[in-house]
Amino acid sequence: MPYTVFMFELNTCIHPSCQRAALSTIDETGCLTTRPNYCLKHIPQPEQIKDAIYEYIRTHQKIIGLNACGLTFTDIDITDKRFYGCNFQYCTFSNLHSEFFRSRMSMFDFSLFVDCNLIHSNLQFSSFAGATFSHVLFTGSELVHNNFCGITSYQSSFDDSDLYNSRFIKATLIDTSIRNCNIKRTIFYDAEQKNTSFNQSNTREAEFTYIEEME
Repeated sequence: MPYTVFMFELNTCIHPSCQRAALSTIDETGCLTTRPNYCLKHIPQPEQIKDAIYEYIRTHQKIIGLNACGLTFTDIDITDKRFYGCNFQYCTFSNLHSEFFRSRMSMFDFSLFVDCNLIHSNLQFSSFAGATFSHVLFTGSELVHNNFCGITSYQSSFDDSDLYNSRFIKATLIDTSIRNCNIKRTIFYDAEQKNTSFNQSNTREAEFTYIEEME
């Protein structure tokens, strides 16, 4: 019987002394399992596990408990994909195309997003702490209760989105647009800004600590 995974397991790599997150395993029936595994650095056949995870994402609309820590995703379409309790820490997402991408309680900490279109996404209770966004569009998205603390955002757009009760503490926002957004109870403590626009957003409902704009 295949294992049923509801949230990602914080398993560590089975290589001696390694504390990195172990990648998910996929059995011969194409189901995720909780079997012990290696991290991306130590796995004996990295291309094989990468291909298995890419294929799993390609062939499933609802994805629960996937651990893909450290992988690179390039030129893929995740339109209408739904991720629950997944681990994408330290991943690289390049030229990602998506509409109506959904995530709940997933982790994207310290990941890199470059030239990604994620418009009309619905991402809640997820973490992007320390992530970098370069030329990323979240336009028209539901981005509530998320952790964006410590992110670096270059020439990206959150326009027309709901950012209710999210956190941008110590974020760096450069040429970034947060226009016409709901930022009620959103926290921007110690956020560094350069050419950042909050035009038509309800800034009086958000919480800021102001520091000088970056030169």
